[in-house]
Amino acid sequence: MTAPPFAVSDPLAHAVGNGFATGPFAPAGRPPISPTTPSHTSVKRTLSGSGDSLEDCDDSRKNRPGVKRACNECRQQKLRCDVVQLPVYKPCHRCKRLKLDCKIDSTFKRVGKRSRNMEMEKEIHELRRQLATQQSSSTAPSPSVKAPPSEAASPIISNIPSQLDQYLCTEQAGNSLLDLRSGIDGASQVRSPNGQSRQSRRLGGITLTPDQVDDLFERFFTLFHPFLPLLDPSITPDVYFDMSQLLPWIIISVAARHYPPDLNLLPSLAAPTSTRLWATLADVPQNYVVVKALCILCTWPLPVSSTSSDPTFMLSGLMMQIAMQIGLHRPSHAQDFARFKEDLREEELRDRVRTWVACNMISQRVATGYGQPPSTVYDWALVPSASSGTSYQLPEEVETRLSIERFCNKVTRSFYTNKMDPMGLISDEQRGIMSDFLAHDFEEIECKLRPNTSAITFLYLRAAGLHFRLSAFFDSPESQDYRSHIASLWQSTTSFLERVFDLDTDGGLLPHSSNYILQMIIAAGFTLLKLLNSFFADSVKLAYGRDLFLKTIKAIRTISVATNDLPSRLAEVLAQLWKSGGSGLRAGHGQGISLENSLQLKVRCRMSMSLVYDSVWRWREEFQTKERGNLETAVENPTNPESNVESSASSTVDTALPSEGLLGDGFGTVSNNFFGEANNEVFDPLSWMLDGYTDFPYDM
Repeated sequence: MTAPPFAVSDPLAHAVGNGFATGPFAPAGRPPISPTTPSHTSVKRTLSGSGDSLEDCDDSRKNRPGVKRACNECRQQKLRCDVVQLPVYKPCHRCKRLKLDCKIDSTFKRVGKRSRNMEMEKEIHELRRQLATQQSSSTAPSPSVKAPPSEAASPIISNIPSQLDQYLCTEQAGNSLLDLRSGIDGASQVRSPNGQSRQSRRLGGITLTPDQVDDLFERFFTLFHPFLPLLDPSITPDVYFDMSQLLPWIIISVAARHYPPDLNLLPSLAAPTSTRLWATLADVPQNYVVVKALCILCTWPLPVSSTSSDPTFMLSGLMMQIAMQIGLHRPSHAQDFARFKEDLREEELRDRVRTWVACNMISQRVATGYGQPPSTVYDWALVPSASSGTSYQLPEEVETRLSIERFCNKVTRSFYTNKMDPMGLISDEQRGIMSDFLAHDFEEIECKLRPNTSAITFLYLRAAGLHFRLSAFFDSPESQDYRSHIASLWQSTTSFLERVFDLDTDGGLLPHSSNYILQMIIAAGFTLLKLLNSFFADSVKLAYGRDLFLKTIKAIRTISVATNDLPSRLAEVLAQLWKSGGSGLRAGHGQGISLENSLQLKVRCRMSMSLVYDSVWRWREEFQTKERGNLETAVENPTNPESNVESSASSTVDTALPSEGLLGDGFGTVSNNFFGEANNEVFDPLSWMLDGYTDFPYDM
């Protein structure tokens, strides 16, 4: 027997790549290299004599396609597999030919034929016993089919949910017991009345029938997909489950928001979905399908009751880092970031570009909504004019939304990243100059929009305009353009809210809005609250502003997905502040309010969201001597901002609120130091004020 050729001069390839080693590391079944083994010279001479060279051998090894993970069936039989995982899962030819279920499970282990046969014999014996018991007592209810306790048994046959009884008869139950190829998510093989084999899906203690899974996926692509057109609606749920263990459950969790058939589905899914999320991240993902899952989760986070328990901003950073680690920012050179050589097809290249674009847009929106610096990377891959082929051409709708988010990034870096200022703010003179340039850029984007542009894209544009104009709260009252900037802020706020309300009337998509749209609605509500209780109230129609504010509170409560989540709390704060300020009835007394102090902020480190955090700080300052149970009770019995009659939840606090301290005179009754802290900007007011009421049955 002639030993295969190998390169002795390459120690790494000699020890690892070719499987040869000496001493204690020599693999079993192959003798270690001894002094009697033919030398390097003789081996090279043998190769030369046969017409082959050592370099040709190395080149052929380098050009060999990368090793890919085989499917479960081929791994079981130790056969070559040509399964394709990305961007769309395609079964291997062997599974297609034999009509087998082609899937890849990270925890799959080969089962020996002898132990497999013994396990099948045990299950058949147990099945026959249960069938005999059922036939002997035909009047008794059918017993639940359970497999015998065994470590080698399939993990999903121990329980068959009662809601799947319509798909199962006794023989079908027996067939499902004999199926040892079920997935690790607890998928049970069942048969529909027409005989088609289907799978239920289970995560934690939640089991969904195939019809429920199909309905939730259809709901996601109908109501949520327009806000983030990242996934392919033509791919079936089963293919998504084959692609990833995380992505389909993220889709289901998002679709479970305001789900009419089961309003408790989202709270039930939150804990196991969160567990699956962190377990996936702990394994250091190597598949960019996980990046897609993070994109969706950062757009519609799981419900929380305070910002201190909200991991969205942190997850957006992980999303960007994982994407770059996999090489999505260099789509045409993916092999530079992979363990094996990757030959990407045209569609795979397009999918990588779309995912990278989505990462940057979502990272920008999360940073804007949370008042934090963005971690975006607007590089060559996102510039259509820099591409040399059609692979990088983005759809027109996606390209428009990307330009909007790049404008938001420009606003943030122009106004809030001054390295010479402790809070990152630029001077009033610089702000005035930059406002003129940014206003021109905004008009250019607005002119490029076509009449057939979707309503959601127009909504994103109005949100960007509000993000831009919220910088007016940082202007000095003595600046030359102060009043004009405040007027532009009012215009941007009302334009954005009108778009929000049109979205609700046109397609009913408002309850399914993204977290970013919700955050901008909250910012718009606090802007109305601030302006209608300032000197600017004399310059607008009070009835129009009042109507917009009441609709804003209603919209926030409509988007809320849980009784005690953060949106419902902030809506209650807005309602109580509105009533404490006189429900907007102070417009006629604008002359008595100090121009210098009525719109100034104390919290100034949260960029365009500083207004929201500042307003909650002031609300907390006035309520710190009151019982904290007032807010909790008010959330369960929401305050009606339209009613002049005070509710039981807010009557004890509304009567004691001096309007000047909260809304009118910016520094009138609020102490200069919050709780004795001079540098109050570093604190998170939403966390400090709204923490302590968490009643969700899970931890993020």
